[in-house]
Amino acid sequence: MSACAKQAGHRQTAEDTKMAETRQERDHLGPVQVPADALYGPQTARAVDNFPVSGWPMPREFIAALGIIKQAAAAVHAKAGRLAEQAADAISRACQEVIDGRLDKHFPVDVFQTGSGTSTNMNANEVIARRAMQLLGAGWAIHPNDHVNMSQSSNDVIPSALHVSAALAIHGRLVPSLQALRESLQRKAGQFDQVVKLGRTHLMDAVPIRLGQEFAGWAGQIGDSLNALARATEGLYELPLGGTAVGTGLNAPAGFAAQAAAIIAAKTGLPFREASNHFSQQGARDAALFASGALRSVAVAMGKVASDIRLLGSGPRCGLAELLLPAVQPGSSIMPGKVNPVICESVIQVACQVIGCDAAIAAGAMGGVGSILELNVAMPMIANNLLTAIRLLANAAAVFRQKCVDGLEPNEARCRELIERSLAMVTALAPRIGYDAAADIAKEAHATGKTIREVCLAKGIIEKAELDKLLDARGQTGD
Repeated sequence: MSACAKQAGHRQTAEDTKMAETRQERDHLGPVQVPADALYGPQTARAVDNFPVSGWPMPREFIAALGIIKQAAAAVHAKAGRLAEQAADAISRACQEVIDGRLDKHFPVDVFQTGSGTSTNMNANEVIARRAMQLLGAGWAIHPNDHVNMSQSSNDVIPSALHVSAALAIHGRLVPSLQALRESLQRKAGQFDQVVKLGRTHLMDAVPIRLGQEFAGWAGQIGDSLNALARATEGLYELPLGGTAVGTGLNAPAGFAAQAAAIIAAKTGLPFREASNHFSQQGARDAALFASGALRSVAVAMGKVASDIRLLGSGPRCGLAELLLPAVQPGSSIMPGKVNPVICESVIQVACQVIGCDAAIAAGAMGGVGSILELNVAMPMIANNLLTAIRLLANAAAVFRQKCVDGLEPNEARCRELIERSLAMVTALAPRIGYDAAADIAKEAHATGKTIREVCLAKGIIEKAELDKLLDARGQTGD
């Protein structure tokens, strides 16, 4: 055995020994072995054993949202005297550690678990309870269900965490990233407004357009996406918390839901409120589906902009080459000097992935698949896809802006060349000489390789001064 193999063997043995260190705990199904240093307890350990499916733990944003919800619940119960002040304070401190990500290693449950997310809810309850007892010291007993989960059910906590985490991620990450991308596109629209180029419809030569107008159109698409997100997040502000098992609110005292939602709103700065209808908010995932649809529209808009920029930058000599894209890395392992539009391609792939996330969410939200009677049973998967889509779009928008859009430059000489050669320039002559005569000129120009201007001058159809005015490309682009 080589020295490296022996060394690796020693490391593995040490790891095996560490993993073998367990403590025994018990739930109502019987004894369970739990890793000795884990803050979680038997229900989490069972879930880890039962769901070795993807290796994907629940998203960080979702775990933080659980911490926010449990912290708010403890505050409401402490104020009402249902939870001792010292216990509530310790629970709140433990929740803050969850929110801050300091306890992430203690949340190992796979995304593909029980459809209600009960395993992840109990994971949070167990971790917070055990950490709170550590903070309190000897003599205190904090129970995961009786204290941390007081007045709650997985069936109202998990959809509430889905709404809180998605709304926070959209407002805190995606919206700022999209706003910056829109502003960058709008700046370019101003910088490039005097550059006249060829428009294209059906990928064929069309009438002139200013490069600034194209960029303004792309900025408008991103702006429309931001408006769609604003509308979609309205539904996420309604929290099912307080509906408990089926929406009736059994075991939740009067006022709990509204008070907890108010605390969550104050902590996050977003207008969360108690659900107007607990039954719809627990039996269906319509708000998440609507938000996912808005994310899909963002993905399509970003993908369209990236595809257009990639096409306009094609070349550098044998493509359109109207835009000069920043060279960020070599593009080929075989063709020396080749530079590819890699940032645009990254954005396009993200758009495809987000559309896939939306399809999974739609399937999970559909009756008979995920949403069945009083409970949706695809919530962990829906949460993972929704948060993944938000994260991918936010990151891709930032990269697209920083490494592509901000550095774009026009190839003005190429734009002028293609304008002059375009057969579509004859469109401006149609009101003067008629559609059929203009079509004949275009056909002759195409057959001879001449420009529209050259054919017209040779035939003497229109005086040069008038022809120059009619064929002024800038004048054809509007205000």
